[in-house]
Amino acid sequence: MAAFKLTEKQQEANKTVFSSGAEHVLLEGGSRSAKTFLILRNIVLRSQKAPKSRHAVLRFRFTDVKSSVVFDTFPKVMDLAYPGLKYTINKTDWFCRFENMSEIWFGGLDDKERTEKILGKEYATTFLNECSQISNEARQMVDTRRAQKVSQVVKGLPDKELPLRAYYDCNPPSKAHWCYKLFHGKQDPDSKTPLKSPDNYVFMKINPADNQDNLPQTYLKSLENMSSRYKKRFWYGEYADENPNQLFSDVSIDQYRVTDGAVPEFVRVVVSVDPSGSGDVDNIHNDAIGITGVGLGIDGNAYLLEDNTVKVGPATWGKIATDTYDRLGADVIVGEKNYGGEMVNFTIQTARPNTPFKFVTATRGKAVRAEPIAALYEQGRVRHVGYFPDLEDELQGFSTIGYLGESSPNRADALIWAIAELFPNIVAKPEEPEEYYEETVTSWEAV
Repeated sequence: MAAFKLTEKQQEANKTVFSSGAEHVLLEGGSRSAKTFLILRNIVLRSQKAPKSRHAVLRFRFTDVKSSVVFDTFPKVMDLAYPGLKYTINKTDWFCRFENMSEIWFGGLDDKERTEKILGKEYATTFLNECSQISNEARQMVDTRRAQKVSQVVKGLPDKELPLRAYYDCNPPSKAHWCYKLFHGKQDPDSKTPLKSPDNYVFMKINPADNQDNLPQTYLKSLENMSSRYKKRFWYGEYADENPNQLFSDVSIDQYRVTDGAVPEFVRVVVSVDPSGSGDVDNIHNDAIGITGVGLGIDGNAYLLEDNTVKVGPATWGKIATDTYDRLGADVIVGEKNYGGEMVNFTIQTARPNTPFKFVTATRGKAVRAEPIAALYEQGRVRHVGYFPDLEDELQGFSTIGYLGESSPNRADALIWAIAELFPNIVAKPEEPEEYYEETVTSWEAV
């Protein structure tokens, strides 16, 4: 095995931002660029310099810090950068303890009891991993716990106090996020006033290309082939422009995204179809047919499970929709009453006779229909199980002044129909439900 060596960009980061003397250090950039690896390596180094020191590694969700850090990146750091250094992992309270009695605590900010236990201690280092998912309020709360006074003991050098450090990393969200305002704007995210010590906040960009020797070429190509918005964020590591009228934000989608596949039991599953009216022959020049699968969990949250949107004719999309219905064990398929009314139901019943089907009718504009759904996203009531680049691009196009996307949002429209079905009392106008949400339950026999 070749000897471990930091990438050129990681070495540069150590010589610049990590050695700058600044208390707050942000590594930003594209996906899989080894940002987290480098920060964890530095935290372990700090733990060895200062016996009995304590350090915190925090993410928004505890399940994510456990799966991506404790069971993945952290062991890699120890195996590659610190072979032979002994440590134990306490899987009750989830912390790592070294022989010099230093500790690294791992936690999520989504669990009140666990968070209170972790933040009941003082730390010399705090690390907000994937800070794009973390609120500014949570960041400030963590800041209050970075207060451990401990000495670093280095052989041949006089003992001195270990300086406090706050580390952050992220795939850049929009410029509306606190990390952009804090590190790039040099201003307080809440008051918008200039920082009193701007030099205390430093950042550096590290992208996948900087770590290409450690990544499969197929992965790098997949990033290059992403949609423009995703490519900007996950390949180039750039922030999205701030849009004050935007209904759906990267922050709300990212904050509650499920990346480990862990979902609750579902009380109801809906497959939704947003038809385009295309035929089997001329569909190439028509809009795609939006097809999504969404489940309502026992926790009261909706989970986007699949986006199977296609640009094909009825014979094909009908089978795709009903196959999705069977695969997810869905309760009903909902579809917009459009392009001939019964056409959607006819297509579904032809593909799978006696499939439960419900009509939904739009009498308001797309942006107006999307507003209550966007509110659910902000509350964390809608969660994406994995990444859906094309669909999320469409969601980004919705604003309070209308839909501003480049093409018809068929994927997003289908998703909105599904969520509207799962939360009918939230999206409907109580006094006039028929104006917003008109439905007709049918079966093949009734057609």
